[in-house]
Amino acid sequence: MTNIILCGGSGTRLWPITRTLMPKQFVKLFDDKSLFQLTVERNSKVCKSQFIVSNTEQYFLALDQLEELGKTNNKYLLEPVGRNTAPAIALACIQLDYDEIVLVTPSDHLIKDEKEYEKVLKKAKELASENKLITFGITPIFTETGFGYIEASPVNGDSSLVDGMDVVNFHEKPSLDVLNEYLETNNKYTNNQSTSYYMWNSGMFCFKAGVFLNELEKYSAEIYNTCKIALENSLKITNNQLRITHEFMSAIPEDSIDYAVMEKSDIVKVIPSDIAWRDVGSFDALFEELPKDKNGNTLNDKHISIDSKNNLVYGKDRVIATVDMEDCIIVDTEDAILISKKGSSQKVKQVVNEIKKTTQLHNIHLTGHRPWGTYTVLEEADGYKIRRIEVKPGSRLSLPKHFHRNEHWIVVSGTATVTVGDETRLVQPNESTHIKMGEVHRLENQGKILVVLIEAQVGEYTGEDDIVRISDDFKRD
Repeated sequence: MTNIILCGGSGTRLWPITRTLMPKQFVKLFDDKSLFQLTVERNSKVCKSQFIVSNTEQYFLALDQLEELGKTNNKYLLEPVGRNTAPAIALACIQLDYDEIVLVTPSDHLIKDEKEYEKVLKKAKELASENKLITFGITPIFTETGFGYIEASPVNGDSSLVDGMDVVNFHEKPSLDVLNEYLETNNKYTNNQSTSYYMWNSGMFCFKAGVFLNELEKYSAEIYNTCKIALENSLKITNNQLRITHEFMSAIPEDSIDYAVMEKSDIVKVIPSDIAWRDVGSFDALFEELPKDKNGNTLNDKHISIDSKNNLVYGKDRVIATVDMEDCIIVDTEDAILISKKGSSQKVKQVVNEIKKTTQLHNIHLTGHRPWGTYTVLEEADGYKIRRIEVKPGSRLSLPKHFHRNEHWIVVSGTATVTVGDETRLVQPNESTHIKMGEVHRLENQGKILVVLIEAQVGEYTGEDDIVRISDDFKRD
């Protein structure tokens, strides 16, 4: 069985912890592991390999975090633009054998009852072997208007929730009044007074790759055909990495797997799954999952609490002191602070919409992750920017030029191989080099230890998009 892991996400619901280039699945929130890493660890117990579907920027995050876990049996599909879950899953399945059973999972969900989870997956695999499309339903424990719901009924009159149920319908984010009706119906079901049962739609699926593609071609032929064309014209970066071109990806209709296939197919089964599943999609949801002190505050070594209770306090660098604070969310990052009442964290999206109008704070942290290492903005003002750059051994940056800035590099540790124009030389600690505006240049680490340098950019414009790549090992535009 192959685990197809979907790594989409805009990084808005947990801002400022998350950003577009650091979505929540890659933030290490639980025991110094990310939700992505927990997903891989959990599913690798039953799956022989991982198939990661992501954009280019998230690919490098996934690659680094998989290396930390020692997972090497991975394939990657890189999307230049998201077209929702149906195309993402189809593009992966087309590359697999017809009878390969796949487990499709988001990368950002939390599942705490792993023993029950393994039982559920065993049943799903059995049903998938019988050429069924399997989805996983979660029994609602509260009314949540932000989730999709699955309406199901017993198979062959069996009213148990054990062996899977027939799907009657999918319901997208119903109103609170409708949800109360769902819960009443569930109560009637458990008393044998109803044949309908409502569950949260977990967004996880299991099926044979070929069976899913047959159903996709049957019900959403345009998606199926354009996905095949896109793969035929894809760029093979390495043996385990494919990148779809922007032109052909954009030609694929945008649709979810629910709308494109699951709501139309007559071979869909849902398995009720009591697996302690959580979609950590807001700070209120995150608060419920984090460990707390005796006063109900989330554990934080930097937090000084004076008569404060039931607060989510997140921050790694600065001391955070609260006095007589209750039921609040306080999030401190290097470049932004969020303060909110609990119960109002869904409005963070509105904050992000305002930020987009004037800054790039929605997009990236002060520290940005790149395939060759990281950079951290130390100071920025009109006319200049100062960054700390770390380059991993054996890696090198692209060969670019800039139109609006000069750059000065000062090596702090390691030995950098620097190319400026036609000249290449070694730059050692306490030595520097200067790159004039418009000059082609490259930084490379040919050594065995990290190269650390300070970069000073000086010019009228120092944005990250002032770059023309002449060549790039990672085939970025």
